[in-house]
Amino acid sequence: MPGLKIIYMGTPEFAVPALQTLHANGVNVVAVVTAPDKPAGRGLKLQPSAVKAAAVELGLPVLQPTNLKDPAFQEELKSYQADLQIVVAFRMLPEAVWNMPPLGTFNLHASLLPKYRGAAPINWAIINGEKETGISTFFLKHEIDTGDIMFQVKEPILDSDNVGTLYERLMNKGALLVLDTVKAIESDTYPKIPQVYEGTIPVAPKIHKETCQINFNKTSVEVRNHIRGLSPYPSAWTMIQDKLCKIYQISITEDKSEATAGTYKTDNKTFLHFKTSDGWIAVQELQLEGKKKMLVDELLRGYKL
Repeated sequence: MPGLKIIYMGTPEFAVPALQTLHANGVNVVAVVTAPDKPAGRGLKLQPSAVKAAAVELGLPVLQPTNLKDPAFQEELKSYQADLQIVVAFRMLPEAVWNMPPLGTFNLHASLLPKYRGAAPINWAIINGEKETGISTFFLKHEIDTGDIMFQVKEPILDSDNVGTLYERLMNKGALLVLDTVKAIESDTYPKIPQVYEGTIPVAPKIHKETCQINFNKTSVEVRNHIRGLSPYPSAWTMIQDKLCKIYQISITEDKSEATAGTYKTDNKTFLHFKTSDGWIAVQELQLEGKKKMLVDELLRGYKL
């Protein structure tokens, strides 16, 4: 089936390289579906999504429905007579949309499914201390992230990784996997592997503000994983002197002195340490409420705790 007509759906930066890679390789993307423009910045000017900006640059038609169940949108989508739809970091689709093209709709998900189904797979893999993750392409069906898997690519989680670094690698490898998946569907040479997992499947629910609060009753390793699993965004936080303090990077110290978990100590010059359940961590990069993000010694030169 050469020259499949494809609808591409995505919104954030994570979905941009896959769209660009498809276009650069001559894949026939007939339209792009993305989120409506949103107000941003001080002037609250309407800003396009990262995917819309990329699609406009590539000269592709863009659809921005506010309601995916809107009959007018679905009629417009149907008018493109797409053979296949691709979803990368987009919202949940109603069946009338994902079941529309004859070849169905496939999704790129940033985990080794069935592990870490949900909205924040990269965050939770790091938070939970995983040493490996990856990307998966699978066909959509009724239950979220449960469809038959076509392809997976594994990716190690380095001890130095945070969400930002791992996101970047998975985003770029995901672009290539989307292209490979399209080629396999075109040549009808793709597997359809049911998702099977023994035991309790770790999940990846949406990250909320309360998810990001640091629990110092956990071990130093768990606290570090929590912080790097939320850095640089949305960022882990705690309270210092009634001020919200975002913490982006820490190291684990050799200090084993006793104190209540959550206690902090500082020389007000070079260090800020917090007590965990089994030791102390040293804050390296942070942002105190009302101040910019900075290294801990930069903060302490102008602010006393």
